[in-house]
Amino acid sequence: MNTRPNIVLIHGAWAEGSCWSGVIERLQADGYRVTAPQFPLTALADDVARLRQVLDLQDGPAVVAGHSYGGQIMTALGTDTQNVAGLVYIAAFGLDQGESLGGLLSQGPVTPALAHLFTDKQGFGWLPEDDFVDHFAGDVDPVKARVMYAVQQPLAMSAFGDVMGVPAWKALPSWYLVATDDQALPPDAERQFAARMGATTVEIPASHVAMVSHPGDVAQLIKTAAEAVPATS
Repeated sequence: MNTRPNIVLIHGAWAEGSCWSGVIERLQADGYRVTAPQFPLTALADDVARLRQVLDLQDGPAVVAGHSYGGQIMTALGTDTQNVAGLVYIAAFGLDQGESLGGLLSQGPVTPALAHLFTDKQGFGWLPEDDFVDHFAGDVDPVKARVMYAVQQPLAMSAFGDVMGVPAWKALPSWYLVATDDQALPPDAERQFAARMGATTVEIPASHVAMVSHPGDVAQLIKTAAEAVPATS
């Protein structure tokens, strides 16, 4: 019998599942069952469907952790979160009802990581190499950051216009990791998300991809959440 909640990890835009590798290794070493699937990033509805597909495979409740746009995916579960025990936001979007990613980002200057975001003919947004290495993954070894750049998954630009319904964090306990050196999502926006959802919050001096550069801190916050929620009986 599993006495701990399962862990489901959601990557964000311009990333993919292996960005959680360091976190996965630590959680598995502590006996957690971890799933970190690939998300299509073709539309918010498609990404939520993938999350539900993975949640259906879990034997018992799960703590769901999302990075960046991954926070948008788990927030969009809305009120249908039957086997989700808690939410962990890693430098992630935690929108409220009626908000959109595009609307939020338009409230301030373009961040360095997104300054040269470009859209291809199919309507997907990509980050150029310099911005990815220097700003998106600014505290990651450049050799590794360039590998991350090479495997980036583009995001459908339609996702910036999707309006959030009732957010899942209104019904679930939440935790938030603020990356204070984030050059993609402003740290002050992260603090605002965390404050209004009443999240248990930690701050670390990390770039946007804190799970890559500080996997120990990220794994610890996820374990803290897992230890605070009801376990599988």
